[in-house]
Amino acid sequence: MSALPTRKLGKSGPDITTVGFGAWAAGGGGWAFAWGPQDDAASIAAIRHAVARGVNWVDTAAVYGYGHSEVVVGRALAEIPAPERPLVFTKCGLRWNEADRMAAPARDSRPARVREECEASLRRLGVERIDLFQFHWPDETGTPIEDSWGEMLRLVDEGKVRWPGVSNFDVALLARCEGVGHVQSLQPPFSMVRRDVGGTEVPWCAAHGAGVIVYSPMQSGLLTDSFTAARAAALAPDDWRRKSPQHQSPNLERNLALRDALKPIAAKHDTSTAAVAVAWTLAWPGVTGAIVGARSPEQVDGWLPAATLRLDAADLASIAAAIARTGAGSGPTAPA
Repeated sequence: MSALPTRKLGKSGPDITTVGFGAWAAGGGGWAFAWGPQDDAASIAAIRHAVARGVNWVDTAAVYGYGHSEVVVGRALAEIPAPERPLVFTKCGLRWNEADRMAAPARDSRPARVREECEASLRRLGVERIDLFQFHWPDETGTPIEDSWGEMLRLVDEGKVRWPGVSNFDVALLARCEGVGHVQSLQPPFSMVRRDVGGTEVPWCAAHGAGVIVYSPMQSGLLTDSFTAARAAALAPDDWRRKSPQHQSPNLERNLALRDALKPIAAKHDTSTAAVAVAWTLAWPGVTGAIVGARSPEQVDGWLPAATLRLDAADLASIAAAIARTGAGSGPTAPA
């Protein structure tokens, strides 16, 4: 197993590698936010390959494939010797309708629901304790976040959850949770295209001892060498990116122009544009790690160099200039 750089997740969390395996696509096709069909054996091979290369955490969620991603992750864990198994992070708070798998799941973090989802995730993953359990999105049932967070902390006290976290929360919600009990981590969207949290939530987390694990650092494939307008047009019918504004004109052209501007930096470091995109998020103070998806072992090898890639001041200035020139995305253009 290779040694990859690690950072501590929050004040008292685990030391995690700066890149982690994202199992969203492992949920397979046929649901509201699918990435199209995905072979389970390929997902398991990708997870095992990432772990063999030194990645020490996997991020999934109950809603990915409506439980299927967690089952696949559980199967992968079962094939890895216990001392070598990665940490497992998952999420709750989205209630889906099996009778209408293409309907958007409801955002439901009522305390009883949180507990029910914890038990279901433990079963699907085949583990006795979830390492990091996160609210996936803010609740929309009218439940006060203090009640939901209190239930999350009870699951920690009972030993069913090791560390509590949130995803897609703003500073106001983070502060309300912190008033009840410490927030171990935040999982926000963050990339060269979606940069807004770099000026708000990331600094808040740094000031309050909360870790930050960012998702979609490659902007769902747009900041990779192989993505093209033709590929965007040929996405599977149930691939959620078909409805993504960032994958449609005029944003698509701006984003691909930004990607092209990364190629000289990638060549300078003898790496891929994907690795540059991920390393850029890791250059921001307060960011602990980045979740990076893969459908195959080969895709893992494409972004793994980001873990050890250090972008210098000239690289960061070039990227900031490219963002301004292309007009891609929004938010601050360089780490403070």
